[in-house]
Amino acid sequence: MTHDNENLDPENPQQEAHEEGPVDRLIKTLWRSPLGVLGVAITTISITLMLIGTAVDLLGLMDNPYAALVIYTVLPVGMLFGLALIPVAVFLRRWRWRKTGIDTDHLQINLSNPKHRIGLIAFISLSAVNVAILIVIGYEAYHFTDSSYFCGKVCHTVMEPEYVAYQRSAHSRVACVACHIGPGAQWYVQAKFSGLRQVKAVLQDSYSRPIPAPVHELRPARDTCEQCHWPDKFHGKKIKRFVSFTNDDQQNPDINEIALHIGGHNPETNDFEGIHWHVSREVEVSYLAVDEKRTQLAKVKVKRPNGTVDEFVKSDIEIPEGEELHWRVMDCIDCHNRPTHVYQMPEERVDFGLLSKKINPDIAGIREDSLTVIMKEYESRELAEESIISDLLYLQKQRDPEQAEQYREDIIKAGQFLTEAYRGNIWPAMGIKWGTYMEHLGHQYADEGYGCWRCHDEEHENKSGETISQDCGICHDEP
Repeated sequence: MTHDNENLDPENPQQEAHEEGPVDRLIKTLWRSPLGVLGVAITTISITLMLIGTAVDLLGLMDNPYAALVIYTVLPVGMLFGLALIPVAVFLRRWRWRKTGIDTDHLQINLSNPKHRIGLIAFISLSAVNVAILIVIGYEAYHFTDSSYFCGKVCHTVMEPEYVAYQRSAHSRVACVACHIGPGAQWYVQAKFSGLRQVKAVLQDSYSRPIPAPVHELRPARDTCEQCHWPDKFHGKKIKRFVSFTNDDQQNPDINEIALHIGGHNPETNDFEGIHWHVSREVEVSYLAVDEKRTQLAKVKVKRPNGTVDEFVKSDIEIPEGEELHWRVMDCIDCHNRPTHVYQMPEERVDFGLLSKKINPDIAGIREDSLTVIMKEYESRELAEESIISDLLYLQKQRDPEQAEQYREDIIKAGQFLTEAYRGNIWPAMGIKWGTYMEHLGHQYADEGYGCWRCHDEEHENKSGETISQDCGICHDEP
């Protein structure tokens, strides 16, 4: 056998069959087939970029979610695609030979042949390297797609409002998946399939604006929230302080302090009591809502430790005919419906500004004017940024030109604070305005159907004529 291949005809397989063995032809087929060269090129480029990108990401030198998305999802697919092309190229080459009537030897590995041993060791080594790379990239991809950074940054337009609210919340160090998915493979897989539908909606620009709340497919809070918060261990009281100003008095706040009956399991009496009685292990509270937001509760059912069951009905809420309604067992999310993604209200931000002196209370009319500009419906966040300060200055000049000139710097400072408050709560492009997402804690917004009075309204009545009490002392001491 000659080892001089310079005179071989690359298009003459019969000559190859006589001059080279099957292993040699297998390797050289890759370089004589455009598809084989393409497979090797795609694989090599994908692996190289993955390794470089992963190193850069792990060193903290990259802060681009889309670059990370390419590294951990697109490039691994490219690598697998390139690897798949290689055997396909060999198969097509041999298929062409058979089609033209040329016989070729079957691939045989002879371990007594040093070339075969070296080739087999090289193949196993490269395969092990490829598998190791895929395992490392797969592990990093798993953590990347489970990170809050991924959730908030990749679908930037859709998730930016939720991500901003999340970052300032008490749960900002709790990963999104801890609450939205929780432990276990079943919910992880379910969430990823749900994510594919959401990606499709984003690509088709068919997603809801704003995102509907509550999320009806959310995992029960007992599987997620109670991994950290255990109602059995709640007891005692907690002081809640409410501070507010009025347009007539910007200097002296109205302060109300109440002691919330946190309740739960009382270690002294071994009874469940107070607010967290609703989710105690010995009691089951369920309700039938007739609207998507769960603000109109037609029926409330209570199963007590002694085995009795009471059903309270609100007669003036009609149950739609022909619609399938589901009873929901009450859990944490029914009161703490915005535990992480908390959107603030304009009065709350302006009053905080006055209390913290970010808004100078000495400026007459500044509270009323601040509420006017911050509640104005701007077409975009960019326009709001450009207009809030100038709008506040204009209103102050209309009110008192001399005062506006005297406190000009303070008014600008107040405008900057209001701009930040607006940017942290309003997204016109997503249909998010003041009050789009309300909380059920307390009863400050009972007139809009939110809060405790959805049930505690003295109007839900059982067969005995008893109602769900609205007695203030059930949940807190008198302010």
